[in-house]
Amino acid sequence: MTLSLALATAALLSAEPSTLPPGHPVIPPGTQASPATSGMPEGHPPTEGVAPSIQPEQLPPGHPPMSGTGRAPPSAEELLKQLDSTEGLAGREKTFEIAASLGRLYYVNGRNADAVTYLQQAVERAKPTRTLFLAQRKKLGKAAVPTAEAAGCGFTVNTPVEDMGAAAQERARKGDTAGAAACARAALTPVLEVAVMHANALYLSNEGAKALAAYDDVLEVEPRHEDALYARAALLFETKGEDVAALKEAGKGFEAVAAAHPDSYRAPMAKRMAALVEETVKAGGRKQLLASRAEDRRIRLSQAPAAAAPSAPDAPRPLSQEMVDAVKNTERTPELEQGLAKLVEEGEALLAKGQYQEALANYTRVVPFQPENGRAKAGMAWALVGLERPMAARVWGVAVQSDPLSVEKLGDTLKAKGDDKGAKALWEKLATDAPDYPNKASLQAKLGK
Repeated sequence: MTLSLALATAALLSAEPSTLPPGHPVIPPGTQASPATSGMPEGHPPTEGVAPSIQPEQLPPGHPPMSGTGRAPPSAEELLKQLDSTEGLAGREKTFEIAASLGRLYYVNGRNADAVTYLQQAVERAKPTRTLFLAQRKKLGKAAVPTAEAAGCGFTVNTPVEDMGAAAQERARKGDTAGAAACARAALTPVLEVAVMHANALYLSNEGAKALAAYDDVLEVEPRHEDALYARAALLFETKGEDVAALKEAGKGFEAVAAAHPDSYRAPMAKRMAALVEETVKAGGRKQLLASRAEDRRIRLSQAPAAAAPSAPDAPRPLSQEMVDAVKNTERTPELEQGLAKLVEEGEALLAKGQYQEALANYTRVVPFQPENGRAKAGMAWALVGLERPMAARVWGVAVQSDPLSVEKLGDTLKAKGDDKGAKALWEKLATDAPDYPNKASLQAKLGK
């Protein structure tokens, strides 16, 4: 397969129509979009406006036809192999759409370091438009940026980002400040989604400081952007637990999510996280909070009857009644269920990379809403085993007793994501701890016994 065909196929794979996932921004007025259902998995990153369909007249001279070949499109694995073998691909100039498509392809397949390269290239292609928007918005002062429809930008969902940027630049040259701002903002809608993906990939590549700066760039353009607000707050909370000033920033971020997006599936968790951040700030940091909780447990145990069973030293703190009520009263919308499913998928990807603490954070956001989710319980148990927490044995035992098949399937997922060692370790532990497991023959076959 030629490089041009590989790139085109990458764009086409990313451009399949789909229903907009939870948190996707409203398509800006003045654009035309007709999302439809497709085979995209739940929680798939937004694609509208990122990789427009490639028309025959857009293909380079001599490019093979995209249809009528009688061959099925290559799988993601085949395409990645082809791209990996293409010498100098990363250094070649690309349009925003192609760079974004390549970055997304690597990102959804867990290749975060490669995803960072191409997503950064896509963001850079849109940098002039971003700079223009910020300048024109500043000129407008307190006046609101008009909609793309009101400004008559005339863009469609298939208009390339760089063409939209050029149109905005032309408006600016003619002195149409409001029109330039409106058209530039419309052009940046797909860019912001790619920019958030870029920040996520940076974080998953252990580039926390760069990820924080990338989220800040998104919020400079759109201060209410839900994904960036929540991810930035979570990043601050997870990586700066002893920095009270950073924790206060995290708390404001979680509060902003709940206030700006009260109907989002994230709102209940954002409120819960804001309360936890406030408690951590009052304690003076995470270490002080944990020490305070340990002392509280020690005092309670010393005052409890001798027969009372002590809690594990790292047992989760019981939810407050307010938190319990918030979970119970949260409407089980399709958006919430999709969001929870996405968290589980992300958790499994993190487990496969050995990032147990990050995976555990995902599962603790799912289990309060879905306490019978065997897949989530299996993931949480394996994360605790990986962290060697004292309570791991108890949680692992519950997962194995209640849904051993989900535990076995987690091993399949780890293996599929490249964690052969982790999969084998999980299956061996399952075989040892569940000697009466009905599916033991299959388990032994996987272990080569």
